[in-house]
Amino acid sequence: MRRFLAHNARRRNNFTNCVLQHGTFPLRIWTSTSSPGHFSGSVTSGGSASAPPLTLDTINPKVLKCEYAVLGETFILAQRLQQKLKENPGSNPFNELLYCNLGNPHSLGQQPITFFREVLALCDHPTMLDRAETRGYFSADAVERAFQILNQIPERATGAYSHTQGIKGLRDTIASGIEARDGYPADPNDIFLIDGASPAVHIIIQLLIRSEKDGILCPIPQYPLYSGSVALHGGSLVPYYLDEETGWGLEISELKNQLETAKSKGITVRALVVINPGNPTGQVLAESNQREIVDFCKNEGLVLLADEVYQENVYVPDKKFHSFKKVSQSMKYGEEDIPLVSLQSISKGYYGECGRRGGYMEVTGFSSEIREQIYKVASLDTCSNISGQILASLVMNPPKVGDESYESFSAEKEAILSSLARRAKTLEDALNSLEGVTCNRAEGAMYLFPRIELPKKAIEAAKAVNTAPDAFYARCLLHATGIVVIPGCGFGQVPGQWHFRCTILPQEDKIPVIVSRLTEFHKAFMDEFRD
Repeated sequence: MRRFLAHNARRRNNFTNCVLQHGTFPLRIWTSTSSPGHFSGSVTSGGSASAPPLTLDTINPKVLKCEYAVLGETFILAQRLQQKLKENPGSNPFNELLYCNLGNPHSLGQQPITFFREVLALCDHPTMLDRAETRGYFSADAVERAFQILNQIPERATGAYSHTQGIKGLRDTIASGIEARDGYPADPNDIFLIDGASPAVHIIIQLLIRSEKDGILCPIPQYPLYSGSVALHGGSLVPYYLDEETGWGLEISELKNQLETAKSKGITVRALVVINPGNPTGQVLAESNQREIVDFCKNEGLVLLADEVYQENVYVPDKKFHSFKKVSQSMKYGEEDIPLVSLQSISKGYYGECGRRGGYMEVTGFSSEIREQIYKVASLDTCSNISGQILASLVMNPPKVGDESYESFSAEKEAILSSLARRAKTLEDALNSLEGVTCNRAEGAMYLFPRIELPKKAIEAAKAVNTAPDAFYARCLLHATGIVVIPGCGFGQVPGQWHFRCTILPQEDKIPVIVSRLTEFHKAFMDEFRD
């Protein structure tokens, strides 16, 4: 790090040279100087004597409009640097990459929950249940749970297709878990077990979007799955801006203004997306605010798409997660009053089983005719994977008091969540200590989204290499320190503002290294481009 900074202190344009040296990709960046849903830049294809069967001019233009910054240009650059470090150690001013870009806990050292993996192992290899020595290696409640699950699967065949909505017994378990969480009944027939939350988003947006005249209200900043899905299915993203000054607050007046603006453009708004806890912004909605949102959807006839995959990730004592289903039911709204899609995933929380691809959507308030159409679209994928289905049932029905695994399970869960809270606070404090950086507190989820005030000379340098200013900062940070973050332009932001998303997931012993490298880099960067 010091070697890099000492070298780059020699010339004013060395940070720009860093970007030029490593090149830019012909990937379009969603810059905050464009309106959300519109992308700048261009993608070109090389010519040849005989035209290839497919070119960027002949594929579906909706694919070109679709963007996903989380695995975009910065991540691709990081992968190239990772390979370079492997092939030529010592070739960079750092000896390892520090991935703060992706909500992928196990890839950064988080260990799986023992009870969950014991049950999954027994279900994957059921003949172990017939061996006497198995009970010496596995907890009694894990063995019992595996028997319960396998008895719900014909022939104990975890490699076979299931019902499109998922194994009925597992949906029963999840419905009971939802009821225990919310205090209101849940119907297993409303539940679709899915390969993570993403397929559910595609299903619902496909259902709603008929043409570019149909719009989806999405938060800005937002998780780019939503903007990408709306673009891919040919709709219009209708942005509503979260208020950074009030801790990324969701104001009903903003929803109303954006709804009216969309109507004036001839756009029919079909649904409202709410991410709670927030990604990339980390806020947790107050229950009173959720009541306002439910009323808004009811009054405007909108589907409420509630992304609740971070429901276990709440770190501050003055906030608590409440599902939108619980809130709407507490307001005495019935299913005929508001169509609601609630998403949960095994990829987040304290479990972090991203690669297992599991989760569910709970669909309420839709007519039987519409439910049949949702089922039809879901059936195109036949069913979700069985391991993910099993894990989703375990997440919603973990060990209880009196179970053999309860104490060890509780200790593992508490250790993970308390460590995440400490990491969030350490990074938040470090970011707020940097010149020109402000960062709201991390109330929940797995991310911080600091705002950076960049000097004019840095903005000009970014423009010179056809790059958004926060993407320029992120690339310079990557090449100088090995820290991987995602620029705010990939999530949307108020025009003229710049941010980046930083996860809190690197293991706790890595956090001081990240703080040290980031602090040293930021000072050098600001000095380099000071006006």
